[in-house]
Amino acid sequence: MTPIPADPPADLPVVRLRPKANARAVRHGFPWVYADELVMDRRTGALPPGSFARLEDAERGSLGVVTVNPKSRIVARVMDADPAALIDRDWLAARLRRALALRERLFDAPFYRLIHAEADGLPGVIIDRFGDAAVIQPNAAWADRMAGDLAAALADATGVATIILNGSGRARGLEGLDDRTEVLAGGLSAPVPVPMNGAIYMADLLGGQKTGLFFDQRLNHAFAQRLAAGARVLDVFSHVGGFGLAALAAGAAQATCVDASGAALALTQAGAQAMGAADRLATRQGDAFAQMEALAAEGAQFDVVICDPPAFAPAKPALDAGLRAYERVARLAAPLVAPGGYLGLCSCSHAADLSAFRNASARGIGRGGRRMQLIHTGFAGPDHPMLPQLAESGYLKALFFRLDG
Repeated sequence: MTPIPADPPADLPVVRLRPKANARAVRHGFPWVYADELVMDRRTGALPPGSFARLEDAERGSLGVVTVNPKSRIVARVMDADPAALIDRDWLAARLRRALALRERLFDAPFYRLIHAEADGLPGVIIDRFGDAAVIQPNAAWADRMAGDLAAALADATGVATIILNGSGRARGLEGLDDRTEVLAGGLSAPVPVPMNGAIYMADLLGGQKTGLFFDQRLNHAFAQRLAAGARVLDVFSHVGGFGLAALAAGAAQATCVDASGAALALTQAGAQAMGAADRLATRQGDAFAQMEALAAEGAQFDVVICDPPAFAPAKPALDAGLRAYERVARLAAPLVAPGGYLGLCSCSHAADLSAFRNASARGIGRGGRRMQLIHTGFAGPDHPMLPQLAESGYLKALFFRLDG
């Protein structure tokens, strides 16, 4: 891919906030400008998606350099508070080195989320690292336009040899971007084994969901391991065996992983084989709700049950339906927990805040006929930092209950 150079600062167009827009929020670190907050004259509306511009408030005070996408509801994203910043390969490399320094302090092996979008100063960009390989998700138009520069800066900063562009998902559609997957550097012939919490996961970087593995649950896997020794464990919506393989690594007597994807379950089995734990793993393929109902009909119970579903409430319009779905998960899962056992419930929906998710989960457990104690609340690990001004960057919640009755 031929890199497209950034615009020189002197040539940047100027875009301006409307008089009633909250310029103070931007000055204090809020990274987005919505379409109804920006003066959308003919010149601004004609800017190509992913262009850079200098943002000013209604009084022509400088607010920094932004990337503009007239096709998106988030019409501008703050790139740099310095109005003279040049967004080029060197600028990208500096942001990457800053993010890398944090991860290298946190982890003793190069398996982590390296870039968590706005929270790491690269708006709309996700980069997960898998040893000598990395996956870039360019979910904003500027990053899609500069994918070649981003890949080159990533290789320079980290030394990774294989770089995959995974351009798929809802976020790209909101930016007006097409789905695409490309190998930008190197190549892969097999899933990548990923050691985490003593387990081994197999990550399909080319054909798997998202980047191939969910690093965000690392600390929640570790908490679940404290409950798992000698236990019968059920991992629902298991993907490549996130909680199930972690439980086996902690000495679970048996783990059953439930997922709709046969490919994901095959990767789970491969991970268990690599761990020497294949004889303690069972898998069930099918709709998670139907599988929980079937397990209940079979009279099955487990010492630990964990449900980590996809985002049922990815945005505010889906919130009510999403909360009903989380309540249903809890209601179906609760009867599968043996008396005195443990239930873990997770949500990656940023639109459902912790209070709403906790209330929906408690309602579901109660309607499942169980009494509960909430013993632990978990979030994403530190390689998924939160930008305090942007609630969307702190999306993951994990609740662990002890059930009686």
